[in-house]
Amino acid sequence: MATDRRIVVDPDGPYQVYGDIPLVRKTQIVSEYGEPLTWQKQETIETDGDYELCRCGASAEMPFCDKSHRYADWDSKETADTGATAERQVIYAGGTKIVVKRDHSLCMESGFCGTRLTNIERLVAMTDDTQVRSLVMAMIERCPSGSYTYALEEGGPDIEPDLPQEIAVVTEITSDGPITGPLWVTGNIPIERADGQPLETRNRVMLCGCGKSTIKPLCDGTHRRERG
Repeated sequence: MATDRRIVVDPDGPYQVYGDIPLVRKTQIVSEYGEPLTWQKQETIETDGDYELCRCGASAEMPFCDKSHRYADWDSKETADTGATAERQVIYAGGTKIVVKRDHSLCMESGFCGTRLTNIERLVAMTDDTQVRSLVMAMIERCPSGSYTYALEEGGPDIEPDLPQEIAVVTEITSDGPITGPLWVTGNIPIERADGQPLETRNRVMLCGCGKSTIKPLCDGTHRRERG
């Protein structure tokens, strides 16, 4: 595994990807009611060493940069908090077998945290039941942004899914059909802002690919409201 893998945000430009990081396509698997359930890998996108990924949303060669950022109407300003997520997390009280935590600032409303009938926040109080606890764990581990995490005891380390070092171009399934979502970075790949400040290195990170997020370089779900 390459040790120099990293992503650097170019000032007013693309994501510079170093270290031959695998690039793939993944699609949401949803229920008959449109509830996100899990992810399916569709294909590996051919790359050649280092490459550039679009972050303005205007490239004609998605997901790669074609220099459209030079002419597109977009704001490249980065406002994502560079502090540790542990400093922003809140703990959901209720269970004794699991400690559920959430960093609201990372949420991009992917929808894996609930169904048409319930959600993680409501289920926490019932997590002493093994089946409920297993469901909550699965929901949290499929949250692509890492907004939700869990530990097995208070003060214990977060339990993270074993994810590969890769970048996924995400397709989301909505009631209006499939849409291209953000870039899903997994496997603790370092990310550096355009001003040189590092973001906290995390196992699950969603990077904005439409150029419209209010917490760039992270995704906040704006791409769904901006489609078309």
